Amino acid sequence: MKNLKKYLDVSPEVAQALAEGKPVVALESTIISHGMPYPQNVETAMNVEKIVRENGAIPATIAVIGGKLRVGASYEEIVHLGKKGLDTTKASRRDLPVLIARGEDGATTVAATMIIAALAGIRIFATGGVGGVHRGAETTMDISADLEELAMTPVMVVCAGAKSILDLGLTLEYLETKGVPVLGYQTKELPAFYTRKSGFSVDYQVDSPYEVASIFQAKLDLDLKGGMLVTNPIPEQYAMDFEYINRSIEEAVARANQLGIKGKATTPYLLDEIKNITKGSSLEANIQLVYNNAALASKIACELSKLEQE
Repeated sequence: MKNLKKYLDVSPEVAQALAEGKPVVALESTIISHGMPYPQNVETAMNVEKIVRENGAIPATIAVIGGKLRVGASYEEIVHLGKKGLDTTKASRRDLPVLIARGEDGATTVAATMIIAALAGIRIFATGGVGGVHRGAETTMDISADLEELAMTPVMVVCAGAKSILDLGLTLEYLETKGVPVLGYQTKELPAFYTRKSGFSVDYQVDSPYEVASIFQAKLDLDLKGGMLVTNPIPEQYAMDFEYINRSIEEAVARANQLGIKGKATTPYLLDEIKNITKGSSLEANIQLVYNNAALASKIACELSKLEQE
């Protein structure tokens, strides 16, 4: 790709791991700047990296730093994003060329993290929850760019399902139309971020990291376009009651509508409002599901690394 080195900045540790065929797991940075307050955001980010290492893989936190697509952000860069918080641009596909040209910072969403991970040669990405079709999208057309990226970019996304602030049924329909496989890790039901329940079924249940890696390897070998979504339910002890969280979400959505909040501001507002409504319990659930996803993604990355070397 023309002039890629001009834009892509891969840390020595990540570059060496990729060159040697070692397992690497990409991590997003929107959760640092927009997901929770400082210093909890930095603490969580560093814990996620620690969990990835404990499970045999190399973490690669991805962000845009000073106009560079950074793969493997340093502790200092993570602290910088954590302190800057909401003043950091929430960067999706459309934002990357602008941030690069202007030499600015950006916290990468699922879509942007997938793009940069693919450019660096990273196949596995762990996050909290993916974006999707928003409630009321039949009139607002508010559909996350994450879904389009899953249809185009060959990166596996390990998440706790789609955020339960979304229209989960329409999100699954959209992914089906785009040909994106949606797998449930040891479950047939789509997890809904804070809760293990949703009332919707995934395409296939998978029961081991090896099985997930084998499916993705087959997809890559066949050169089928796009990525894959692996949905991993939040651990039982941290899961929130289905009815309670749904009521909290409906209350938060109603307030957002009253305030006229739209576009990329919607998700950060709703997550913060739900945190307030649930007196902080949703934030703890958010942190724990991210840890759980990081562990699973690392195990899958290890299995994929073995398959690629056969």
